[in-house]
Amino acid sequence: MIFRRTLLGLCLAASVMSTATAQTAWPTQTVRFVNNFPAGGPSDILARSVGQVLQEQFKQSVVVDNKPGAAGNIGAADVAKAAGDGSTLLFGIDTTFTINPHLYPNQGFKGSDLKPVIIMASSGLLIGVNPATGLKSLPQLVEQSKTKAFNFSSAGSGSPGHLAVEVFAEATKHKLNHIPYRGNTPAVTAVLAGEVDGGTLATPGMLPHVKSGKITALAVTSRQRSKLAPDIPTVGELGLKALEQEVFYLVMAPASTPDALVQAMGKAIADALQRPDVQARMLNLDLFPEGLQGAAAARRLAELNARYGALVKATGMKVE
Repeated sequence: MIFRRTLLGLCLAASVMSTATAQTAWPTQTVRFVNNFPAGGPSDILARSVGQVLQEQFKQSVVVDNKPGAAGNIGAADVAKAAGDGSTLLFGIDTTFTINPHLYPNQGFKGSDLKPVIIMASSGLLIGVNPATGLKSLPQLVEQSKTKAFNFSSAGSGSPGHLAVEVFAEATKHKLNHIPYRGNTPAVTAVLAGEVDGGTLATPGMLPHVKSGKITALAVTSRQRSKLAPDIPTVGELGLKALEQEVFYLVMAPASTPDALVQAMGKAIADALQRPDVQARMLNLDLFPEGLQGAAAARRLAELNARYGALVKATGMKVE
């Protein structure tokens, strides 16, 4: 009798543990991935790719909800106010948490309202110029910018391309004129048309024009060479490591989300990123896998926040 009671107790305990594990593995309701940038961009493509894999795996609906605006603040604020039950996650980039706090007096949320699930990937930018400038290398740009203020386009105020202009100014002590556009495509078009001298922009948007000879590539800002353009040197290889700058693609959850659920969801997303079809999309987007979760992800964001905070203070960078 004692044995039977013990066995029954063990079975009940196992059942409870199994249920708890299932509850922390993935939410049982529809999951909403909020992308705080327009549809079609890298973070949107990542959200849809991961969502498709997880929907198949967990037999649970995943929807992508694009909420762009205010350099990502609008979508982030939406997730910050959501319930911490895993049903709402933010798919975005680090600048919402590393540069925006220093540019926007009121983001609509506090940094402590969200916590990282995973930093999925990173990408550098491509420094390219219109051939009419006559520039053939990054050292030439640095040298000539001593006496000439080149105009550089970006995808908008507060964007990675805007940040790159300020990184250049702080590292070289020479100024580039920042000319913001509404998105990466018009920023690239401006370089092609000669409206601006150049731009530090997303590699996939620049590369076709580099290959056609309509844009001259000077360098990439990532720690390693782009797999899409392995012949283009990194800024570090050219002796300008201070110009290194990367965009980090991440997933954030409301701060009230239990750590066990955050960890489980982070693992599920990390596993989804290993799918060959997802890896192929990441390659086409010029993304390098990162996979930082928990404390490691929080440390990376804190480091970037400190770096960009000092940069904004030193350069007087502002949202136009």
